[in-house]
Amino acid sequence: MEKILLATNNLIKVGEIKSILAETDLELLDLTHYPGLPVPAEPDPTYAGNALIKAHHYAVLTGLPALADDSGLEVDALDNRPGVLSARYGGEGLTSAQQIALLLEELGDRSDRGGRFMCVAALVYPDGRELVEEGSVSGQITREPSGGGGFGYDPIFFLPEEVMTMAEVPAEMKNLISHRACAFRAIAERIA
Repeated sequence: MEKILLATNNLIKVGEIKSILAETDLELLDLTHYPGLPVPAEPDPTYAGNALIKAHHYAVLTGLPALADDSGLEVDALDNRPGVLSARYGGEGLTSAQQIALLLEELGDRSDRGGRFMCVAALVYPDGRELVEEGSVSGQITREPSGGGGFGYDPIFFLPEEVMTMAEVPAEMKNLISHRACAFRAIAERIA
């Protein structure tokens, strides 16, 4: 069983990734096993660049293969913003609810509300080898939040096929259809 470090401090994301990869032969460790490690900056303008920065950082510090991702919400009418800056949209320190309110205010009454969640997962081995995979899921931005599951922008991301927001989709289903599920399952297939 191969040991892999999940290179994120977001414990909700750790839970999602562990659920997504539950049926693999991977032993997934998280950063709680390595307290006090410095967190790298994410200055790259691309999801892949930031995922690779994090994965390289933690692979070097721990000597383990490190699996990281960078993800974001791209809204067509906002020229694909917030995109790679989704977690920092509106500035540091805003809550998810404040970021959602800001995005909805910026969208206003526009009828073109299409968008997508994007995720790039990167696995970096201590010897520098890299695996990179991308996943996405398309949907519509709602006019108000709905649902209490998930995190981030999930309450305003409507999935037409499921007729509910990502925050209303049961966790088991989300872990099959989400952008993160697509990217991480693609990585796991390449490890096997």
